Amino acid sequence: MRVLLKASMDTEKSNEAIRNGTLPKLIQESLEQIKPEAAYFTSDHGKRTAYLVFDMQDSWQMPVISEPFFLQLGAEITYTPVMNVEDMQKGLSQLGR
Repeated sequence: MRVLLKASMDTEKSNEAIRNGTLPKLIQESLEQIKPEAAYFTSDHGKRTAYLVFDMQDSWQMPVISEPFFLQLGAEITYTPVMNVEDMQKGLSQLGR
């Protein structure tokens, strides 16, 4: 299932991760692990935030993906199922008329 992972990082913990050089490593390892089709980085409500769109094969992957963000960055994590245009069109074609 295609999902949107939103990781909003604690400012103090992410500041420290920048200072000690672990933030770029954590981000790179996460990108290599989940191979997102899109990855965006911004601020949201004053926090460093990553938005990653990827294909989650099974729900057991959630702790594997989330725990580094929780443990190292004090992040708030959300997963949201999302569709691309092709997914939406396929779904709409299945509706009874």
